[in-house]
Order: sequence, then C-alpha cells, then structure tokens
Amino acid sequence: AGVAPIDLPGIFAVGLLYDLTFVMLTALPAAFLLWLVPQILWRRPGFRWLVSSIVVLSLYLLGFIVVAEWVFWDEFGARFNFISVDYLIYRREVTENLWESYPLAWLLVSIGLLAGSVAFTLRAPVRKALSSVQQFHSRSWVFALIALMTAGAIGLMDQKPRENFQNVYARELASSGPYQFFAAFRNNELDFDTFYASMSNPALAKELRALLRSPLATPIDPDPMGIYRTIDNPGTEQRLNIMLIMVESLSADYLSRFGRSDHITPNLDALTPDSLFFSNFYATGTRTTRGLEAVTLSIPPTPGRSIVKRIGRESGMWSLGNVLKSHGYDTRFIYGGRGYFDNMNAFFAGNGYQVMDQSTIPDAKIGFSNAWGMADEYVFDAALEAADAADAENRSFFFHIMTTSNHRPYTYPEARIPIPSGTGRNGAVMYTDYAIGRLLQAAKAHGWFSRTLFVIVADHCAGSAGRESLPLERYHIPLWIYAPGLVAPGEYPALASQVDIAPTLLGMLHMDYASSAFGQDLLKEDGPERALLGNYQNLGYLRNGRLTVLEPRKRIEVLDYGNARSQPTKGVPDDDLTRRTESYYQGAAWIYTHRLNGWARGQQLSHDRARG
Repeated sequence: AGVAPIDLPGIFAVGLLYDLTFVMLTALPAAFLLWLVPQILWRRPGFRWLVSSIVVLSLYLLGFIVVAEWVFWDEFGARFNFISVDYLIYRREVTENLWESYPLAWLLVSIGLLAGSVAFTLRAPVRKALSSVQQFHSRSWVFALIALMTAGAIGLMDQKPRENFQNVYARELASSGPYQFFAAFRNNELDFDTFYASMSNPALAKELRALLRSPLATPIDPDPMGIYRTIDNPGTEQRLNIMLIMVESLSADYLSRFGRSDHITPNLDALTPDSLFFSNFYATGTRTTRGLEAVTLSIPPTPGRSIVKRIGRESGMWSLGNVLKSHGYDTRFIYGGRGYFDNMNAFFAGNGYQVMDQSTIPDAKIGFSNAWGMADEYVFDAALEAADAADAENRSFFFHIMTTSNHRPYTYPEARIPIPSGTGRNGAVMYTDYAIGRLLQAAKAHGWFSRTLFVIVADHCAGSAGRESLPLERYHIPLWIYAPGLVAPGEYPALASQVDIAPTLLGMLHMDYASSAFGQDLLKEDGPERALLGNYQNLGYLRNGRLTVLEPRKRIEVLDYGNARSQPTKGVPDDDLTRRTESYYQGAAWIYTHRLNGWARGQQLSHDRARG
C-alpha cells in the first residue's frame, strides 16, 4: 500500500486513540446500568446469567465487527464510512450480496464459537466481579469518572489525527472502523463555505459566468450567478433516439486499448474503431450515484452524499430527461436492480423519467438474478421491448440504462463466456461485455437502429483506493458513442468528464434548450480540457496534468501528474486554477442550496425571454 515503516508507530498510536474513544463510548451504557443496579439484585442468579450473556454477546459483536471491517476493506479499501451507513438502509441487497460473495454461515458460526471460547476462559474473573461488593457512593464516583472521560474523548476526538497522514492508506489504517461508522452519521453532507476554501459571492458570480461562457449560450438568468442560459444549437433538430448504457464499475484498464492483455472485453474492443471513442474521459466520483448525478444533472459533485440520495431535495431539477421529455421523447430510467436502492426511483421519477426496474419486469422475463438484480442481458431485453413500443407509437426515445452484473458476487448465467460464474470480477466484466455485444447485434434487426445513438459509459471505476486522496487512475473511464451512418468513427483525445455528456448529446440532436448544465458540448465548442472528480469530501479539478484538490478545513492540495498512471509530485497552488476549482464546486453548492437549477424556473425564464 506504500505505507512507510516510519509511519507505523504513528498509525498504531492514532488508531489506539480512536479505539479507546469507541470503547469508552460503548462502555458508558454498561457503566450507567451497573451504577444503578441495587446490591441485592447484583447477587441474584438471574442477574448473573444476564451479565454472562451480555459478555458473550459483546464478544460476538466484537468478532462480527472485525469480520465486517475486513469485508468492507476488501470491497472499498477503506474503513467504515458513510457508505456503511447507507448499507444499513438497504439491508436486503447488502445481506444477499454478502451471502452470495462470502462463506457467511461459516464465518458467523466461527465467530460464535470463538466468542463462546473466550467467554469460557473469562468465566473466573466474571464470577469474581459478580461476587464483589461496592457501595452506591463508590460506584457513583467510578461512573462519574467514566462519564467525564467519555465526554472528554468524544469532545476532543475528531478527524484531525488521521488527516495528518498524507498517504490515504495510512490514514485509513490509523482509523477505527466503529468510530468512523458513528462519525459518518455527521458527515453525509458538508456546508461548502464552512469547510472549504471559497471566494466572495460577487467574485464567484464573475468567475462562474466566465467558466460557463459559450458562443452557443445566451444568459437569461437575472440571478448574479447566471446559471440559466439558452443554448442555441445550429442546424435543424434531429429526432434521434438515445440509448445511454451506464456500465457498473467499467474501468478503462479493462480495455485492450489501454494495455489489457487478457481480452476480457472483446465486444467493446471491437466497438472502439467503429465509434467516436473518448480516450481521456473521467468519472466524477467513485459511487454509482455520483455517475448518475453527473450524467443526468450535469453538475459537479457537491461535498457529502450525492444529490441522488438527498431525500426530499432530489427532484424538480434541470436534467437531461426533463429536456428530452419536454421535446416529446419517451424518457426512461431502466435499472437491473430494485430502484429504491440509493433512492434512484425517487430521483429519476422526480426529474423527468419513467422508471423501469426489477420490480416492474415480469419474473418470467428474468432468466437470472442475484443480490443486486437481474443479469444484464435481461435488462437489455427489457430495453429492446420498450424501444419497440415507443417506435410503434412514432415516439423518439431516451433510455438511461444502469447495469448491475459487474458487481460482487460476480454471478451471471452460465455458458455465456469462458469464465465460470462467481469466480471474480474479470468474469463479470466479460459477461457485461458479452451482454452489450448481444444487445447491439439484436438492435440491428430493429427499424429504429439506424436512428439511434448508443452511448456507453462507466458509472465509475472498479476500485477507489490509492495513495492520494483522489488517485487519478481510479477515475479514468471509457466513453463510446456508436451510431453507424450518423456519427463518424474516431478518437476524441481531449480531457473531459461525465458532466459533459448531457450538453454533448443535446448538441448532437441540434436541440435548442434552456440550460443550467455545468458541462460543455465537446463537439461544438472548444474542448474544456478539464475534468471534475471527487469523493464525498475532496473535490478535484484536473487541467494540464495538474490536479487541484479542495479539502475540508479549507485546505488546498496540488498534485502534478505526468500521466494518469504516474506517481504525482506535490505542487504549489496556482491562483488561476484555484479560482477555477472553487468556482465549479462553490458554484454547484450555491446553486443547489438555493434551488437555482430548478426545472420549472428554467422553463419560466425561457418562456419570458421568448415573449421578449
């Protein structure tokens, strides 16, 4: 992991502080109970049995936490964080995923046997403790001391000790999973002005207007930020269909184009020379909801959880779906799993899409499913059927399809590819590649194929861990636009990211619209030559090989890269790049907080402009 031996004592020391804080926090309820228990009850057999049972249960829970941390680290390369909090909400998917991915029954039984063995070894000191006599006033002093120490530990401990480690692996190793789990409840959303380097609102308005300036755009927003513009695309509007396929965890590294030698993506590799292929393209985040947010809303990531998951504030915004729906398109979000997961149903239904998920597709049409949903080929079959229905009604369609098969437990229908189901991610990647090839081959037999743009992009990379807070190689993803006879094949080598997809697609349709998008049309304007990428805390702006990162506590980090896979060197903040970085992210936070990218508001502004 690149952790220097000299860092190990500090890692263990900081980890011990977090562990002790967690132990004191969890010990407080037990101390409170023992403080109030009368001496006469203390010596009764029933109470002794209760205490012994609590000891065994506590040991079992401790073993369970150790195993849970190991599983979480195996998946995310990190201690518990806000993702683990979300996993408590979606217990069905998570439990089934764990059951299918790990020998869970064996692990749970082993934890029980180990807890029982340790409890049996400790039976003598437990019996001795239950035979002791302590007056109430003595117990009161002990409890007061424990309560005071716990309050002090909670008040003094925060994220600062772990953040002193620059290496991300060291920072995670120095953490305590249980402590981080409880801390995550407070860190699902961060106020930008409080935690990040920022500028005054007038300066922000000036910078943001400059960043969003375009020869295609005319500002129509009286607000100083000027987010709403009318986009006047030249030419006659093209009524083309769009089938946008967002592939789970499809890192660029899986493709032969980027040096992969085992050819696990033969269909996508073959598609590259026949498509407009974006070779220097980046995800905005490391979670599916971040990719969905960026592609749908064309907004940079804001600190904390994705907008998709901010219940009660996730709908009514400018979106690619709302724009196309207002032009008469059949707009759908088609998901292989259950759309209540990560609040996807509410987000898409509230932003212009009809939702199709596993619950809306008859069981007879689902030949295989696992914890996360139906196999990708059956999701694509549902999309083909919906496309035929829209075409029969003479309606253009826009389908945003989200796959699930490239996800642990990596299971899929047998006899599709040479790698057996359930043997690892390589097989899941190859199966998804097979399903995409199958879809495109089947689509060629449909009348609407010649009028359809097939857009294939990843939601994020397969892993997110690295030495840096935003390891660049963990954000590099592929993007194809495939449309024989409509889009000339070629390579787009300029730097871009997921926020640019919506304006680019609308530009390919020559569609005029009111916009609050932060992205740019990559094919009609000068390329932005920048990428926006972040995680739930750190927000990055990549330009000319320099990554400027805004971090909490108003810190700014600069990393200079030779290329995406080179080891970066520390750089000095550049005033111009810092202003650009702050403008994108502070602007996105401001606009979202003040609801300035509302769909109804944009329509009204556009209507007022048309009336003069």
